[in-house]
Amino acid sequence: MKKSWLALALTGAMTIGLLAGCGGGDAKTPTGGGDGKGSVYYLNFKPEQDGDWQNLAKAYTEETGVPVTVVTAASGQYETTLMAEMGKTEAPTLFQVNGPVGLQNWKDYCYDFTGSKVLGELTSEDFALKNGDEVAGIGYVIETYGIIVNTKLLDKAGYSVDDIQSFADLKKVADDIQARKDELGVKGAFTSAGMDGSSDWRFKTHLANLPIYFEYQADGIGATEAIKGSFLDNYRQIWDLYITDATCAGADLSAKTGDDAVAEFVNGEAVFYQNGTWAYGDVNSLGDDSLAMIPIYVGAGDEAKQGLCTGTENYWCINKNASEADIQATLDFLYWCVTSDKGTSAIANDMGFVAPFKAAKESANLFVKQDAELTAAGKAPVSWNFTTMPSEEWKNGVGSALTAYAAAPSDAAWDAVVSAFVDGWASEYKLANG
Repeated sequence: MKKSWLALALTGAMTIGLLAGCGGGDAKTPTGGGDGKGSVYYLNFKPEQDGDWQNLAKAYTEETGVPVTVVTAASGQYETTLMAEMGKTEAPTLFQVNGPVGLQNWKDYCYDFTGSKVLGELTSEDFALKNGDEVAGIGYVIETYGIIVNTKLLDKAGYSVDDIQSFADLKKVADDIQARKDELGVKGAFTSAGMDGSSDWRFKTHLANLPIYFEYQADGIGATEAIKGSFLDNYRQIWDLYITDATCAGADLSAKTGDDAVAEFVNGEAVFYQNGTWAYGDVNSLGDDSLAMIPIYVGAGDEAKQGLCTGTENYWCINKNASEADIQATLDFLYWCVTSDKGTSAIANDMGFVAPFKAAKESANLFVKQDAELTAAGKAPVSWNFTTMPSEEWKNGVGSALTAYAAAPSDAAWDAVVSAFVDGWASEYKLANG
């Protein structure tokens, strides 16, 4: 996901890392010095990993002589940036889609990975994104999100993570912390649920996954053209908790950023912070003994067996319109990333990814380990179903309605959220699918 307060440091639509001999794949003429090796141009989706990809690309160029350019789209700007870059002569050779819905926009650009060495490195065909009989994308990271906890502050309040096993428990603890915030030296139980572009995806996409997940579970489906909204009351009560037991007033959330939320958490101003494994590098200055991740409880399903939200929406795709040399260079680069010691070390240790490849190294990320522990203890991971959301416009409609509700909560304002969720889903699905 576009998931980090660091994204705010990216100015304009993108940050460009120009490495030795940079230049993306040209549809007619291979770049890379005319030696026939081709070159790689990666349009990266993850702002928080920009530096890691720049370093890895540089290492590959030094080792092989093949030029690699990494361009990182700013948070919330990936699709716009991809559209602009694909229209250029030197278009990306390597890009990303976020699952079946995202693939619909770009399937005509996707190279078929069938028979490639990198496809053979996947641990399961479940991570291969299909377009008919073709493999159009390869999932490259399994990620997890939940509620990150400052366990030392929680202990100061007289609780431990073991005391939070349901929504009722979470509300009881959060309400108590909020009531005693001055005594405890915090500004709120939860960090600000910022609704600007660097942060709103946490709620219009990630939090919105919960009512979708429970509806799909109840109905025994994996996608729908018309969401019913069966669990939107649950969505409302967790959103109410986030905006009430918080470091700021709900009316201030429209201007709050991802940067604000991280700063509040790291500075000990809040106990709880919704985010994922990708945010570990943002908060690990507190020390692993001060951190934990717990499930996002919304009062639905079997909460005693609920785990963290785990899945992927990140699929590598290769531009089939690039030159043969650049396509091969990109395939070789990906294979090196997922099999070489440098590549697998960077992916596991620097990026903190759990990668679904045979040679993948174990991540040192605390939250990754906790997810594995919860699963081993019989907790059922909550699957990522937001890849079935019909469009980015649908997310924006839900986000706008959530923001308005946070500023002035009422039944009427929540009805607007329900309308954006249910009616917006049906209309956007029709627009996307004809």
